[in-house]
Amino acid sequence: MRFLHWIVPLSLALGLIGCGPPRKSVFPPTVSIQQLVLQPGGAWRLTVRIQNNSYGEMDFTGLDAQLAMAGSVPVRVHGSFDRDIPAFAGDVVQIDVLPTVAMSQALAASAAKGSAGALPYTLSGSVRATPEQEKAPRDFDFSGKDWLSPVPGIANTWR
Repeated sequence: MRFLHWIVPLSLALGLIGCGPPRKSVFPPTVSIQQLVLQPGGAWRLTVRIQNNSYGEMDFTGLDAQLAMAGSVPVRVHGSFDRDIPAFAGDVVQIDVLPTVAMSQALAASAAKGSAGALPYTLSGSVRATPEQEKAPRDFDFSGKDWLSPVPGIANTWR
């Protein structure tokens, strides 16, 4: 009889917990440079790809990162935007940066090698987003290493 006194309230409590909406898992996004275009004044226009790795939509509003290439001093990559990215999808934003002299020289050296001129870079920082089912935005840290190579036939462009 005592067993029934415990089992009935416990099963009711578990039943009520199961009635709420399912929570969608939230995972940090992946951020990388999809394209770099050399601008006439020497600035770089970065096309930054944000990949939502979560099971729900996320509203991305900003990025604050550091870009380092060829062992040089990193430069700040900062942008404000409004992108609603569905689950497991990606979108791009364009951000202009002013490179250091060493970064510009490394980019020129990679361009001189043609399509074989791969240039390693590191992009790390945080991206601000509001996950679906949450009211307040939060910062997601990221860090990644990759390569940029000159695009054959398209001047001043690296991917």
